[in-house]
Amino acid sequence: MRAVIIEDEFVAVQHLRRLIAEIDRNIEIIAVLQGIEDSVEWFSLHPSPDLVFMDIHLSDGSSFMIFDKVKIHAPIIFTTAYDEFALKAFEVNSIDYILKPINPEHLARAIKKFSNFNNSKINNEEAIAAMLSMLKREKVYKSYLLMNQGYRYIPVSVDEIAYIYSEDKKAKITTFDEKTYFENCSLNEIKEQLDPSKFYRINRQFIISHKAVEDVTFWEHGNLRVNLVVKTPEKIIINKANNTELKEWLLKVKK
Repeated sequence: MRAVIIEDEFVAVQHLRRLIAEIDRNIEIIAVLQGIEDSVEWFSLHPSPDLVFMDIHLSDGSSFMIFDKVKIHAPIIFTTAYDEFALKAFEVNSIDYILKPINPEHLARAIKKFSNFNNSKINNEEAIAAMLSMLKREKVYKSYLLMNQGYRYIPVSVDEIAYIYSEDKKAKITTFDEKTYFENCSLNEIKEQLDPSKFYRINRQFIISHKAVEDVTFWEHGNLRVNLVVKTPEKIIINKANNTELKEWLLKVKK
């Protein structure tokens, strides 16, 4: 069986390769693609593989953008950090999914599922359309962020995050027990994954958790200072023009 991996994290690729080799030595990884453009170019120039392992969140956007530019006729196993309750659309037409961090048993079950199907019975276009329709109706936010720490991934619950700080073009994620994780992505990229009722992009440097706010005090020139229950690397100041928006957000019920 010839397979392609679409994944932009080196550690994740190595982990997936190792698991696939342990589960089925007959699966040959013929290509590893890291982004949308790489994938579009490869599928435009090569015959279809037998199976595709595809991460949903790539460095240059959502992998669903690939389907706008090229047709993929092979069955797909998605790897994702989305909550299971939001993944009902993945169950149609034999498209499968695996939640990160990848469980070897779940991967083995997905591979076995595809070995029992005739590829001609799998209609990716209908399945992708159903998935996109579901995601457009209801925005799905992450319950966990997968932190890349050296040669391992650590799932961190968003409920544990007190704030996210932009430092040297990296996102520094700090939890309530003051553990820190660094991610090579922008605050905007992280913000898109978080429930806006629970997290607020307060200025260029900070995203804060609703649960982390201790109080808000008056500051110079009509601005406000937001104080958290944990220490921060600098004062959190919000511009006077955004005071009303902040107050409305703070009035939302904490869950």
